[in-house]
Amino acid sequence: MRHPIVVSLCVAGAFVVSACDRDINTAEMERKFQGVNVVDEYNLNEVMLSAADPNEAVAYFQRSAAESPDRIDFLRGLAISLIRAKRIPEAKSAWGRVVAHEDSTETDKVQLADALIRSGDWELAEKTLNTVPPTHETFKRYRLEAMIADSNKDWKTADSYYETAVGLTTTPASVLNNWGYSKLTRGENKEAETLFVDAIRQDNNLFTAKNNLVLARAGQGKYDLPVVPMTQIERAELLHTIALAAIKRGDVKTGKGLLREAIETHPQHFETAVRSLDALEDDV
Repeated sequence: MRHPIVVSLCVAGAFVVSACDRDINTAEMERKFQGVNVVDEYNLNEVMLSAADPNEAVAYFQRSAAESPDRIDFLRGLAISLIRAKRIPEAKSAWGRVVAHEDSTETDKVQLADALIRSGDWELAEKTLNTVPPTHETFKRYRLEAMIADSNKDWKTADSYYETAVGLTTTPASVLNNWGYSKLTRGENKEAETLFVDAIRQDNNLFTAKNNLVLARAGQGKYDLPVVPMTQIERAELLHTIALAAIKRGDVKTGKGLLREAIETHPQHFETAVRSLDALEDDV
């Protein structure tokens, strides 16, 4: 008569062990899934920062930051996305919140300075960069320092910072273009021409550098197109730029000829060039 009791106890013990195993397995699975969620969340953040529509990324990081206001990665993602979306006033405030966070870095201060420059607040941008120690040597930091030196017309310092920035990146086209434009505003057209040619050599799709190049050449009385890669539309637009530069220098006859060439070159109707030529004809 004792056997059923022993069997019952054994069965009960088996159920207890089984229940314990389920609890252990559940806890282990939850721990593993938490790890997977962290990885997925990190990957999603990266996707939103690179591939997503900027305004969609802003909405995602706004929701995430509202749910976890202490997470600096969400605050930082929001600030970056606002810059991408060209919502500069909001971006400036967002980077301010990132810099105020206890886990902020010197890189965050540089990003704040960038947002301040984009908003036209050069003085505060300079003050912000002054709080970054000299040991923080990055391309973006030196590029911003060069731009600020430019705004202060401190040409020697600007040149030094531009040169350093160029040496800190494998894609210097944009900073070479900025440096060239700085030279252009100083009236140093020959030096500017050299820098714009270097910029185009690094990135032959950089139309801004091509446009600046013809301005630098026109400033030296060179009204022919430079030998750089260009589409037919770019050719017409560059001829238009040279024409206006020639007219500004008093070479009106040459300018009119260049305008006609620009109109003939453009594959579609070149309304801007037509208006410029009509205005000249009316004045005559």
